[in-house]
Amino acid sequence: MAETFLKLHLEAREEGGYVATSPELPGLVAQGRTMSKTVDIAHAVARKPIESYEEHGDPLPAGIRRPSKEIDIDIAVGIA
Repeated sequence: MAETFLKLHLEAREEGGYVATSPELPGLVAQGRTMSKTVDIAHAVARKPIESYEEHGDPLPAGIRRPSKEIDIDIAVGIA
């Protein structure tokens, strides 16, 4: 499977931790204690439906894209 990219929306939860959703992959919901862990979980959750689209020959939802030669991303850096 080739890499694909989709947007994630991360939101801090009042009770602690984070929740991630994606406007490009409805139904994707991931929760974790840190931003990094939440992104890791979202990655695993997103993989299954994307693999299913590809296995069945269905087009990927709008917004999910293949990488070009360059891509800009934001990363979270924890500071003590």
